[in-house]
Amino acid sequence: MKPAYKIVFFISAALVIGAIISIAVFGLRFGVDFKGGSEIQLIFNDPKKMPSPDDLTKTISEISGVSNVSASPVGADGMIIRLNQIDEAAHQAILTTLNTRYGKITENSFDSIGPTVGQDLRDKSIWAIIILLLAIVVYMAIVFRKLAKVLSPWAMGIATIIALFHDILIPIGVFALLGHFMGVEITGIFVAAILTILGYSVSDSVVVLDRVRENVLRFGSKEKFGDIVHKSIMQTLSRSLNTNLTTLLSLIAIFFFGGESVKYFALALIIGIFLGAYSSIFVASPLLVWWNGMKAFKR
Repeated sequence: MKPAYKIVFFISAALVIGAIISIAVFGLRFGVDFKGGSEIQLIFNDPKKMPSPDDLTKTISEISGVSNVSASPVGADGMIIRLNQIDEAAHQAILTTLNTRYGKITENSFDSIGPTVGQDLRDKSIWAIIILLLAIVVYMAIVFRKLAKVLSPWAMGIATIIALFHDILIPIGVFALLGHFMGVEITGIFVAAILTILGYSVSDSVVVLDRVRENVLRFGSKEKFGDIVHKSIMQTLSRSLNTNLTTLLSLIAIFFFGGESVKYFALALIIGIFLGAYSSIFVASPLLVWWNGMKAFKR
C-alpha cells in the first residue's frame, strides 16, 4: 500500500497508546448509574438567587446524612447535584433548606441507585460490549468466507475488532481527561454512545471490506492485494464521507444546542463516528494487507 497508510496507521497507534495512558493515569469518573448514589436536578425560579456550585455544595454538605456532594450548573438557572445515596427524609431536608435559603426551586428529577445496582449495571454493560465484539468476529468470518483462498475469513473479523478497539479506546481516553479536568462523568448514556459507535464503525468497515471482496473475486491474482484494497477504499470513499458527514452535522447541532443532558452523549458520538470512518481506511485496511503479506511470506 501507499506510504501514507503506514504513517497514519502509526499515528493511530500513538493515539491509542495515549488514550490507554490517560485511562490508567486519570481513571474514569463514574456517575451515579455505576457507583451508586443520588442525583437531583433543580431549577432556581429566581436566577438572581442562584448560588455558585461551591456555595451550593457547602450548603447541602451541612445537612445530616449527606456526603460526597458535587454540584454542576445546567443552563442559566439549573443545577445537577450528585451525592451519596440518601433516604426520603434527607431528600426532603435538602429541598426545604434550598427553598429557605435561595427562594423557590423546582425539582426536575430525583434518582437514587444503590451500589449493588450500580455494580450490576457496570457488569452488564461490559458483557454487552464483549458479546457484541464476539458476534462481529463470527459474522465477518461467515460473510467473507469466500476469500479463504486469498485471506483467512477470520482476518476480516480480527482487523475489524482491532479497528473497533481503536474507535472506542480513544473516546474513553478523552472522557478520562474530561472527567479529571472538568468533572464529566461516565453514565449509562455513555455506554449507549459506545454501542452506537461500534455499530457505525462496523458499518463503515463492512462497506470497505465488501468492496475488497468484490474486487478480489473479480480480479483474483491479477493485481497485488494492497492495490486492490486501495482501489476499494477509493471506490467507497465518497459514500462513507457523505454518510458520516450528514450524521456528524446533526450531532454537532445536538452538542451545541441540545442541552446539558445530551451534550456529552453527542460529543462521544462525534469522536467515535469520525474515528469509525477513519479506522476503516487507516487501521482495518492496512492490517488486512499486512496479514495477506504474512500469509504469502509463509508460503
